Amino acid sequence: MRRFARIYVRWVDAMNYRIGRIMMYGIFVMMGILLWSSISKTFFLPTLWTLEMAQFAMVAYYITGGPYAMQLGANVRMDLFYHDWSVRKKAWFDAFTVLLLIFYLVVLLYGALGSTAYSLGYWGQEPLAYFAGLLTGSEEIGRLERSSTAWRPYIWPIKAVMILGFFLMLLQAISELIKDIATIREVDLHVV
Repeated sequence: MRRFARIYVRWVDAMNYRIGRIMMYGIFVMMGILLWSSISKTFFLPTLWTLEMAQFAMVAYYITGGPYAMQLGANVRMDLFYHDWSVRKKAWFDAFTVLLLIFYLVVLLYGALGSTAYSLGYWGQEPLAYFAGLLTGSEEIGRLERSSTAWRPYIWPIKAVMILGFFLMLLQAISELIKDIATIREVDLHVV
């Protein structure tokens, strides 16, 4: 079990680190979109797509960058008592809160799957069965959901990004739980 935990933590941390480092540059994508929006509104005809595309870029930026922030411990903490605790006590507290986070992420992931299935034209109550049916060919994509703005982009791509982000965050939360349990048991997970 210890070997599996080491491999899992190393693999998930490396994957989320690389994705997070790439997504750091998403801020420049947003800046470029918003700069073009300002230029086009000032000197040309205003473009319809810039504001909504900047919102989509922002969602992709923070949803897929979240696991990286969690890995680095860059998330905000309420640190009234935490800094005075021992390493093991911090690990106990972190393990408990990560369990709550895992539950929350599972609920978010299920909701994102249902929302994405809806945006692909599925109006039933079983989004997991729908996606399994898409893979096997027994289900088809229906009428695709579009935004209600003047630009009217399809919504499913950003919802798919949300699924990816929630899944990556869930994997990272499990990795953090494994690290906390290793700290509680005083087991070294680092592989040289």
